[in-house]
Amino acid sequence: MNPHAKLISTTSLLMGTTITISSNHWVMAWAGLEINTLAVIPLISKPHHPRAIEASIKYFLVQAAASTLILFSSMTNAWSTGQWDITQLNHPLASTLLTTAIAMKLGLVPFHFWLPEVLQGSSLTTALLLSTMMKLPPITILFMTSHSLNPTLLTAMAVASAALGGWMGLNQTQTR
Repeated sequence: MNPHAKLISTTSLLMGTTITISSNHWVMAWAGLEINTLAVIPLISKPHHPRAIEASIKYFLVQAAASTLILFSSMTNAWSTGQWDITQLNHPLASTLLTTAIAMKLGLVPFHFWLPEVLQGSSLTTALLLSTMMKLPPITILFMTSHSLNPTLLTAMAVASAALGGWMGLNQTQTR
């Protein structure tokens, strides 16, 4: 990869993560998530192999759907409460939609089928980046809105993710 392109992708990843983590407004958090998504797609498709291209398309489609749910959740909350602040998530439908969107972005159990295929189609360094740094902004949003989210739903998804992840990990034949 061209050094300038790699520098732009790395800078965009850091900028998107910083914007999302430090934002108090839904639109800024969404913009940071989108910058992250668009910055990592060239890194996934870098080997120019059909499997890498397929992985980047799957990643883009899932992340776009989750971003759409985040926008819809924030607009539903703003419409009912008049607040665009992240910490003021009061509408129950907005809370459920945001929980679903964060679960999609993190690859939690009901929405996890995309993650192993994307990791399989990417290089080891990119898979490490997707498994660690790309999870920081959604987890930050989850922490900022945790007082408004359904604790039963979050606990069920966490337990199901841990159980299914451990169980399916026993069936893996590849380290990645």
